[in-house]
Amino acid sequence: MSTSTTNFRFEGSDMNRKLLMGHPSGLFVLFFTEMWERFSYYGMRAILVLFLTSAIIDGGWAWSREDALGLYGTYTMLVYFSPILGGILADKIFGYRRAVAIGALIMTLGHAAMAFDTPWSLYLGIGLLVAGNGLFKPNITSIINGVYKNAQDKKDGAFTIFYMGVNAGAFLGILLCGYIGESVGWHWGFGLAGVFMFLGMIQFWLAQGIFGRIGLSPSETITFDEEHKENGENTAVEKEEIVSSKVQRDRYIVVGILAFFTIFFWAAFEQAGGSMTIFASDYTNRVLEGNSALAFRIANTLLTVIPLLIITYVLLQLFKITFSKYRVSNLALGLSFAIIWGIVIYMLNEQFSQENTEIPASWFGILNSFYIIAFAPLVSKIWESKYNPPATVKFGMGLVLLGLGFGVLAYGSASIPQGAQTASVSIIWLILAYLLHTLGELSLSPVGLSYVSKLVPAAKIGLMFGLWYIAVGLGNKLAGTMGGLIDKITAAYDMSTFFLIFTVVPIVAGLLVMSLTKVMNKLMHGVR
Repeated sequence: MSTSTTNFRFEGSDMNRKLLMGHPSGLFVLFFTEMWERFSYYGMRAILVLFLTSAIIDGGWAWSREDALGLYGTYTMLVYFSPILGGILADKIFGYRRAVAIGALIMTLGHAAMAFDTPWSLYLGIGLLVAGNGLFKPNITSIINGVYKNAQDKKDGAFTIFYMGVNAGAFLGILLCGYIGESVGWHWGFGLAGVFMFLGMIQFWLAQGIFGRIGLSPSETITFDEEHKENGENTAVEKEEIVSSKVQRDRYIVVGILAFFTIFFWAAFEQAGGSMTIFASDYTNRVLEGNSALAFRIANTLLTVIPLLIITYVLLQLFKITFSKYRVSNLALGLSFAIIWGIVIYMLNEQFSQENTEIPASWFGILNSFYIIAFAPLVSKIWESKYNPPATVKFGMGLVLLGLGFGVLAYGSASIPQGAQTASVSIIWLILAYLLHTLGELSLSPVGLSYVSKLVPAAKIGLMFGLWYIAVGLGNKLAGTMGGLIDKITAAYDMSTFFLIFTVVPIVAGLLVMSLTKVMNKLMHGVR
């Protein structure tokens, strides 16, 4: 791991310019902060629908699938709507760094509320999670934009690495909160998510100095510059490119078009936490015996331990760079990993001590995150090479791959009778579907964040990330609404028809956005 500077000019402190995987060390402070936030979000999300639809005797609330998916869709929609307000507050008042820390604290309180088994605590917890996420989500990506302000060619790769951190958290959250929730108790799973949100907040707050003036509030920025000028330090920041109103209008149009197609992507992709979880729970053969059970235990051990070893290695490399200056922050991060390793060892020991294995329904959600951890570095290298395609081609590829994943599920569910409430199809169809969905996500989601940051003026970046997440939120609400129709569609037609809807729509949308490549390139006015 190189710790020297490069030809690229990265913003922030001198320590931030020491490199890890070819990127500033501060990117990995954000990497781990986002990782624990995503742990909490996806860990809670993985068990929410299962908890609501489980029988009362199993500790659930025995809601109907339609009602549970309706709440799920509303919650995920609001999670993506709230960043618009959080972006404005950060731009005008808090600054990005303080907004991230306050948001993390509010989300910690939200998870703590959900650890109690009462309706008021559930709704209070969801409200706090929505509010905290609004402050956290758009502003941590805005800090990345500040670090790479004068290293635009590295930005696609940076967001892809950051996305690897997102999915490392999602992977561990789904795996461990899902396991604890389904085997120990639902509210233990909800509470576990809050522990890591708190440690992530401590880690970020104590290491934020690595970003220098990036992400400070307007008043703090003035004070920072004055103090460093008195010490003879140069705090000048390269002036932002000044473009005409027509050029900027065209670039806003590009963001709007990409956001529109993003709605179609997330409306289908977010079936992962809804109808695909129900498909895993009620229509998939999850009970394994004999050699099949042993094979799964071995595969699950490798699937769990190898990514965790990779992320732990990245952690140790970051320690080498930052421990001397940010010791307590590093200790908080190290404590979180010690707890994770303890829970993982306990879980694997329990699974190997059982004669038969029943795969938790939430387990399939980790496949998406595992595939991203495995493929994100490769995709990042492609985006930084001469084979880097235009934004519209990346978006189109993402939508088409997503549709093909649902095509696999449509084929795999062809044997399920019309109106059936349960079935026992092979797990292979979900495994293949998640692979295609993940490759589609890598082609679209991190690239979308990168292009928003390239096409929008720095003064509006928090606001525009908020608007971008509104599009994602609309997709999430549509996902809950469409997923809630699973019983009606399977009763009137069959399960294959339900999944074919999510096959056709994304593929058509993907081909359409690819056909706009020439027009979109012209509207971007030189942005690549």
